[in-house]
Amino acid sequence: MAKLDEIKAHIDWLKELFKILVAILVADIAGISKLYLDGDINLLFYSGVVLVIVLSISASITSKKIEKHIKELGEL
Repeated sequence: MAKLDEIKAHIDWLKELFKILVAILVADIAGISKLYLDGDINLLFYSGVVLVIVLSISASITSKKIEKHIKELGEL
């Protein structure tokens, strides 16, 4: 039973992390779009593009970890 609770707690923590990553990703995309539409393409724009890539990869990895733990939970 303790292992079950531990896995559930880890899934909950990963879900919260995923929500935060997606929220930051959406805000970053909005900021990049605003800079692009204003024609203000500078270092901040390119930093935002790099951040989008990093956040996308992080969200993907987090999603895969959630799936792994859900499968592990199903085996118990």
